[in-house]
Amino acid sequence: MKNKFLITALLAGNSWFGAFAADVDPIIMKVNNKEIHKSEFEYIYNKNSQQQIDQKSLDEYVTLFKNYKLKVAEAESLGIDTTEAFKNELAGYRDELAKPYLIDASVDDRLAKEAYERMKEDVEVSHILVGLRARTLEDKAEAKKKAESILERIKAGEDFGALAEEYSEDGSRQNKGYLGFIRGGRTVYPFEKAAFALQPGEVSDVVESQFGYHLIKVHSRRPNPGEFLLSHIMILVPRDASDEVKAQKEAEARAIYEELKAGADFATLAQERSEDKGSAVRGGALPWVSSGQFVKEFEDAAFALKNKGDITEPVLSPYGWHIIKLMDRRGIKPFEQMRSEITRMMARDERGSMARAARVAQLKTDYNFSLDEAQQEKLVNLAKETGKVDSSYIAAIHNDQSVLFSFKDHSFTVADFAAALPKGRDVTVNASGYIAAMIAHVSDNEILNFEKSQLENKYPDFRNLMNEYRDGMLLFEVSNREVWEKASKDTEGLQKYFKKNKKKYKWDKPHYKGFLIQCSDDTTATEVKKRLKKLDADSVIVVLPREFNTDSLTKVKVERGLFVEGENAKVDELVFDGPAVKVDENFPVVFVSGKLLKKPESYTDVRGQVTADYQTYLEKVWVEKLNKKYPVEINEDVLKTVNKQ
Repeated sequence: MKNKFLITALLAGNSWFGAFAADVDPIIMKVNNKEIHKSEFEYIYNKNSQQQIDQKSLDEYVTLFKNYKLKVAEAESLGIDTTEAFKNELAGYRDELAKPYLIDASVDDRLAKEAYERMKEDVEVSHILVGLRARTLEDKAEAKKKAESILERIKAGEDFGALAEEYSEDGSRQNKGYLGFIRGGRTVYPFEKAAFALQPGEVSDVVESQFGYHLIKVHSRRPNPGEFLLSHIMILVPRDASDEVKAQKEAEARAIYEELKAGADFATLAQERSEDKGSAVRGGALPWVSSGQFVKEFEDAAFALKNKGDITEPVLSPYGWHIIKLMDRRGIKPFEQMRSEITRMMARDERGSMARAARVAQLKTDYNFSLDEAQQEKLVNLAKETGKVDSSYIAAIHNDQSVLFSFKDHSFTVADFAAALPKGRDVTVNASGYIAAMIAHVSDNEILNFEKSQLENKYPDFRNLMNEYRDGMLLFEVSNREVWEKASKDTEGLQKYFKKNKKKYKWDKPHYKGFLIQCSDDTTATEVKKRLKKLDADSVIVVLPREFNTDSLTKVKVERGLFVEGENAKVDELVFDGPAVKVDENFPVVFVSGKLLKKPESYTDVRGQVTADYQTYLEKVWVEKLNKKYPVEINEDVLKTVNKQ
């Protein structure tokens, strides 16, 4: 959505009428028979005064406000508010503005602070995952039962790692389920929530996530060590290396370490000897890292370094030998600095929908939401009987006017539900579960859409922001038509205005108006000067290069301008008696063609200033016309009661 100012500097910012009773909000003004209430005028007047946008007396402000409303009336008269482009942009703005009203912001805030607190601590975990092969109720029940049976064996004293190695259905089974250290935001939310609730040595109950069912064991907890800036030198050890090769690699790593202790430069040795080619070219430098990003052996050694410049002895990991140097370290950033990052992280998992769900729950209470469970059971059973949800299923219920759910004065029938089901989609897996989920989804959307339709009635700040943006869009479009764009394109009007007001346009210094021409030789220069006598000024910049240059040979360079002393060294030399400039060997013949002006001779010489003044003139004429065109009534008695803060 393009970022147009809302209602000019006069009415900038977010409108809010303040609390008032309807019977004490009298009409302060009518513009083209449209009523404007005291509350709107009073708030905007006081807000602009507080923000010192445009300190005006009340009488002056009344005139400004009236003229603003006249322009909006003109835009409405021209039908600008009825165009598809206008309606689409306004609708897009409304969608964005409505978002905070359709979630429970307190839930988002609580979850963000919870995530930040969990970022302050690392939890060392292992897990056993029983995955889902399908999403049917039967498959989920079978997977959960399997996870529960494994949990019973753990409770009976069997080794967690051994069971993970035998049963876990992810890559961690190779490490007996070991995942290392995690912190807030590193895993899916159900896993994180369960892990952070455990103490060292404890095992969770069965935890369901999008991946299946987890059993989680916590080994230890520690404060977040922060972020580290490291460099390393690595000697690779192949997984299938012989004992002889392993010994050779270790000896090589220890030899490098001895050189470092003797004073050798770490970055130089990394460039020459490290077998991690990606970091070697940077002197072994790695990006800022935190726990959980390296294998345990590397991480334990690196995070034990205390002071900048400290290096480890050679450390063996599953990938080879490392010598690690601490370049810098820093603690976790303050919450406010991390809030945007945490918000993005939350949007990627279950937390992204929890604030919405909380708002839906509250709205269902507020609006007395009622679901007919008998109708829901009927729809679920039909899906269970047929084993699928397709066009036949929809056809079977599309005329059923039984009420499925209701809230406030709103009823949603089975037929409405049939219309809401996606067309052309055949659901054959867990059809009954799909219907139950769709009823929940549709009912949530219906109540949110209803709430969205009521925002102007429920929230004065929302209503007034929408009115403000609407009027601002209208003002922008109509002002562009009648003043800004009109002035920039009306060359005849600009020239007439300049001639009529010529005395007000002056320069502090003379200007040279014309061309700086550079030629490759005297013959070309002579021909160019002859040609100039037959060309009008507007043609020179196009015709000369076209006639004297080719694709492979440039003989003439032309620069057009309104030059003032100090802007162009060559013009200074030729026109303003400036010092000689070094000659370009490719274009040694240089001359000017034009005239020296002590004051502007055309509006184009001061285009920006004249255009701005002409716009001001057009605005004045336009406003006078609008004041004659549309009736305006001002209630002076109400005006006297305006509360000036």
